[in-house]
Amino acid sequence: MNSSDPTLSYRQASARGASPVGQVVSLYDTILRDFLRALAALQAGDVEARVFELNHALLVIGHLQGVLDHERGGEAAKQLERFYAVTRGMIAQANFRATPESLEELVDLYGGLRQAWYQADQQLPLEQQSSSPAQNNPGNTVVTHAPTPANDESNAPQSHWSWST
Repeated sequence: MNSSDPTLSYRQASARGASPVGQVVSLYDTILRDFLRALAALQAGDVEARVFELNHALLVIGHLQGVLDHERGGEAAKQLERFYAVTRGMIAQANFRATPESLEELVDLYGGLRQAWYQADQQLPLEQQSSSPAQNNPGNTVVTHAPTPANDESNAPQSHWSWST
């Protein structure tokens, strides 16, 4: 990693100042960037880059899966566990099939979930949005519930998420 990369420096600073839910959003952003880079690599015929990006997405998903608190998270933690397990299989299939549609489906799934977490973070009281650095350790992130977007269309998850690579 190049410590003089301004984008990386910005992301690191943002993550340090984020709430635990904001850190989850940041991890979804990373996964989505990985998927979009894998899609670009697929379109460019760069197998090595595609595999690298999908493997990185699997690593981040594994982290999210590993920090689920099943004791306190109840049914939501179970649902997220299933979601991660199913989508990990979908990533393996997308890597094997190497079709844009398989990667776009993953972008849609994680984009919708990312939007729900983002909305949940925006609804947190201001004092919880900027918690202390000791509370901002993503390794200690506790997922106790999955946010659900409101039923009205204005709060519906975005079906097409985009991010500059």
